[in-house]
Amino acid sequence: MKISWGWKVGLLYGSFVVLMLALVFAANHQHFDLVSKDYYDAEVGYQKVIDAGKNQSALSKPLAVHANETSVFIDFPDEFKYKKLAGMVLFYSPVNSEWDYNFRINTADNSITVPRTALHNTRYTIKINCVVDGKNYYQESEIYLHS
Repeated sequence: MKISWGWKVGLLYGSFVVLMLALVFAANHQHFDLVSKDYYDAEVGYQKVIDAGKNQSALSKPLAVHANETSVFIDFPDEFKYKKLAGMVLFYSPVNSEWDYNFRINTADNSITVPRTALHNTRYTIKINCVVDGKNYYQESEIYLHS
């Protein structure tokens, strides 16, 4: 049986339509994590973050973030030595929101140790927001954890 050129063109266009519908279906079932559930409300209060970042840049040195096989260490500058630190630390994973790790800072020590068992092997943006002597400080650092 011989197929005419009209049927061949029709099959070509038909397969193209089926392919496009499959791509649209697959794209509609993709999962995207937003940076924050209350993104617009957080944007209104962002001026406080900018002011805290300026306070952070006025310090003698930035917060140091480093890791080894078992822990992630956050070292605060010498200005914070023997002072009470309070605030929040967020390990933000752009890959998956379920991998985010958030905890409170409540220490008089000049460093924080986070066990690697609480974290995944991925890139994290560490958002540190702390208060020392009634003054807010904010810093973001990038770290890539791998095994």
